[in-house]
Amino acid sequence: MNKPRGFSGLALKLAGLAVATLPVLAVTTGATAAEQAPAGAAAALSCTTDTDGYWGHAHCTNNTGVVTAFRVTVVCGEWPDTAGDWKTLKPGASDVSSARCFGGTGVGSVGWEEG
Repeated sequence: MNKPRGFSGLALKLAGLAVATLPVLAVTTGATAAEQAPAGAAAALSCTTDTDGYWGHAHCTNNTGVVTAFRVTVVCGEWPDTAGDWKTLKPGASDVSSARCFGGTGVGSVGWEEG
């Protein structure tokens, strides 16, 4: 007859550590959203980002001699991610794109994409 296996003391300690650590790693405050350049983006825009907890904003200025567009991208905690309306900027112009997390734990990070 086979004897059922039990968890070793080490396995139980590791499982407890993982369970205790996950909520801490998953929670971020709105104040952690910072200026960041999207991966592979050209230096066409100068952007800063901010959040009030459930809204994310990208404030961008077009530094080129051609028309370009951008929108904010918002990662929402425990809720589907979202993106703001596309904004078209003439050379030298500035504008803001905003998006809202309608639930979950609010904004985890704010970025932008150029298009």
